[in-house]
Amino acid sequence: MSRTWKIATAVVATLAASFAAVPSASAATWQSSDKFGSWSNGGYTVRNDVWGGGAGPQTIWANSYSNFGVWANHPNTGGVKSYPHSAKNIGKRISALGTLTSNFNVSRPGSGAYETAYDIWAGNNGYEIMLWMNKQGAVGPIGSKQTSASVGGHSWDVYKGSNGSNQVFSFIRTGNTNSGSVDIKAVMNWLKSRGWMGDETMGEVQFGFEITSSSGGLNFTTNSYSVTSN
Repeated sequence: MSRTWKIATAVVATLAASFAAVPSASAATWQSSDKFGSWSNGGYTVRNDVWGGGAGPQTIWANSYSNFGVWANHPNTGGVKSYPHSAKNIGKRISALGTLTSNFNVSRPGSGAYETAYDIWAGNNGYEIMLWMNKQGAVGPIGSKQTSASVGGHSWDVYKGSNGSNQVFSFIRTGNTNSGSVDIKAVMNWLKSRGWMGDETMGEVQFGFEITSSSGGLNFTTNSYSVTSN
């Protein structure tokens, strides 16, 4: 093979890889590379949410609130770079909810540093409750471990801390999963039972990928996600 042919072949391969980097975005109903791009659909809001320092490029795509994903190329440095997610606002006190449950199914890369997580807000954003369904690479929760618990249909290591603006409770699943359901009201009642919060008004239930690094460009996909409350 001639040197010219080798170079041409390498260029074609590079271009093919770049066009394949966001395989679902070109055919999606909505997409955005804006750091804070957002789209409302079916009572949910889908957000790109590239909020961290030192972030690289990220493109979010969505066919619906339930089916969305991102291609992200964030450098291999510390600190959360983004949290692309879909969110539903609840707007009721915990005690006024008959049920608050959610289902999810994701496809995720085997490299990088991130977690697939719910980010749940309550008490006018005074309380942040994170449910880590899986994690990859060098990531860890805010605060210190308080206990282990089986609640909401899963077993967790529970951490408590503060980010300087609000209390943060992190439930880290003891084993990774890419799909399942969670009883969010049961988790909230558990927090109440420990005296860590009162009968707060629920804000948004968000679900997505909290990404620290994805060097070279990685694809994250939510195949399905929904929240049910009454």
